[in-house]
Amino acid sequence: MLSPETETELAGMVAAATGPLRVVGGGTQPVGPPITAQILSTANLPGISLYEPGALTIVAQAGTPLAQVTEALGKENQRLPFEPMDCRRLLGTDAEPAAGGTGEPTIGGAVAANASGPRRIQAGACRDSLIGVRFVDGSGDIIKNGGRVMKNVTGYDLVKLMAGSRGTLGVLTEVAFKVLPGIAASVTLRATGLDDAAAVAVLAKALGSPFEVTGAAHDATGAEPATLIRLEGFETSVAYRTEQLTKLLSPLADISVDNNPDSVSETWRSVRDARALAGRDGDVWRISVKPSDGPTVAARLGDVPRLYDWGGGLIWALVQPGTDVRAKMDSIAGHATLIRASEATRASILAFHPEPAAIARLSHGLRAQLDPRQILTPGLMA
Repeated sequence: MLSPETETELAGMVAAATGPLRVVGGGTQPVGPPITAQILSTANLPGISLYEPGALTIVAQAGTPLAQVTEALGKENQRLPFEPMDCRRLLGTDAEPAAGGTGEPTIGGAVAANASGPRRIQAGACRDSLIGVRFVDGSGDIIKNGGRVMKNVTGYDLVKLMAGSRGTLGVLTEVAFKVLPGIAASVTLRATGLDDAAAVAVLAKALGSPFEVTGAAHDATGAEPATLIRLEGFETSVAYRTEQLTKLLSPLADISVDNNPDSVSETWRSVRDARALAGRDGDVWRISVKPSDGPTVAARLGDVPRLYDWGGGLIWALVQPGTDVRAKMDSIAGHATLIRASEATRASILAFHPEPAAIARLSHGLRAQLDPRQILTPGLMA
């Protein structure tokens, strides 16, 4: 295993590599097919490089534990806007991280996966808060967005490209974010017993209102479905919006309100991390579609445990082992990612949704520019 302690050392290792490399941070989200490659760990690249609370900016090395970043921001009553997911329970990596991983989610891993939680509907994805990156490309060159940019990638938005690239375009060494002030108060509006279509209608009504919803989910993983809506902000504002939104939704469902800070936080951590599907037998898929198509997709999958987020546009589904849910999405626009399955299933079913031909050509050309030897986590997104 390669464990560089500096960016320069990492660049030298990549330049000297003679075979494929698999980039690992915390090892908490081993999504994709089994890959035979030498492990390149960023675990020894931790630390917050710069934090300016007044400028709402933080810069950290890629191997910095996400908890460390969250703690530093919390001391200044600030937060990452995009509410990054913690995959450990869902993927079982809390007990056994991927080879080479520390078992702690890292800020670099959050960027590599473009990890974005329930607040995405209001604050955007990880890539929308990301304002700068440093990384080592497949030739061993150190690239900084806005600084040294290789001639043959001039014109690309490297920040956006690196978010969600999962180590296939370069090895992240440092990331910079715009952050937001902390939240003074939050509540959960809850309706129970709704079917999927009725729940998505309630969520759509809430999201279409002027009341600044920051979470919209429907949990159909158990015996009694729960439809969940989150409001956040200053206490007086939250109280007013809660009253008004409850009135707005009352013709569609009976609404109860939870304003206990601890239980509200726990509810939305559970949604963020898809905890209701953790520890249960079966494959887990992450399906992204137009919210109004969500109930149709779920109906085609059958009566399987499912959790909707983003107003119904994101579906976490627990299905029988070896099921390819893409076969059920015929004529429905969207994409599906295999998140958790046996090694045999991950070897036989593409983890990431096949790209349209035009996009695939662009992706191939981009990888040829940034990783001409094709050594960085090859085959992950094939």
